[in-house]
Amino acid sequence: MAKKPVKYTVVDAFTESAFKGNPAAVCLLEEERDEDWLQALAMEFNISETCYLTRITEPEPLDSSATILTPRFRLRWFTPVDEVKLCGHATLAAAHFLFTSSLVKGNLIEFITLSGVLTARKVMQGDKSDALKFENGEAQERFYIELDFPTVPVVEYNSTDVASISKALNGVSVIDIKKTDQDDLFVVLPSGKIVADIKPQFDDIGKLPGTGLIVTAIAPPESEFDFFSRFFCPELGLNEDPVTGSAHCSLAPYWSQKLGKCDFLAYQASPRSGIVNIHLDEQSQRVLLRGKAVTVMEGCVLV
Repeated sequence: MAKKPVKYTVVDAFTESAFKGNPAAVCLLEEERDEDWLQALAMEFNISETCYLTRITEPEPLDSSATILTPRFRLRWFTPVDEVKLCGHATLAAAHFLFTSSLVKGNLIEFITLSGVLTARKVMQGDKSDALKFENGEAQERFYIELDFPTVPVVEYNSTDVASISKALNGVSVIDIKKTDQDDLFVVLPSGKIVADIKPQFDDIGKLPGTGLIVTAIAPPESEFDFFSRFFCPELGLNEDPVTGSAHCSLAPYWSQKLGKCDFLAYQASPRSGIVNIHLDEQSQRVLLRGKAVTVMEGCVLV
């Protein structure tokens, strides 16, 4: 029997401008697809992440007196070459797709993932008049999406790789090197401007230990931000990930210790760029990542 076509939406996450932030393809599956198909489609899209949603709970009952269940979906994330355990921007993109469609009611969604249960909450922007904008004569809601993610600890790393890391970053000075629990190198540079101006040497980055490379520094004092970052990951088919929600699960606790605060406005200084609003809950060791998103494309996979 022929498979049903799969609807997809491409969403730019952690931005309010099309062609900025980080793109993700969001696919809603109405029937099971095998692993090879999931990976092949991610390679076909060939963007930083393709995610797959499968509904777990049934749609909420129409009778307002009935118990309303929080919509729950299974969510998986694939780069062009592999499945990953945690992805912030594709989760935000998936939530944006669901909130802007007729598939969910209310302001909360739960996702079942390889990193446990993750929630996405719709947070309206400002008061009621600020929360609406008009496009083509129609009112459109203006809102943020707040993701509730686990922190990813940063641990000490006794590295003898300072020279090779500096070379991979085109000779910049390195202040500190750590490692995350997700096997990413975590490299601190002298300034946000240096982070933004890096000319990465991707062949050399690919030879470094670990899965990916997070680089970060304090933001320039004249900027509105607390810190800058970038994320490189040739091993997962991503020379540079434009805006990386999961990296901020490590960046938030690190900069909380350095700056003595728990609320941040972060800037990922990739060529596409993106902004992440962050709250760190030290007691629960959770990170709230807040951002916007824009739908840029819709279509249908026929095979």
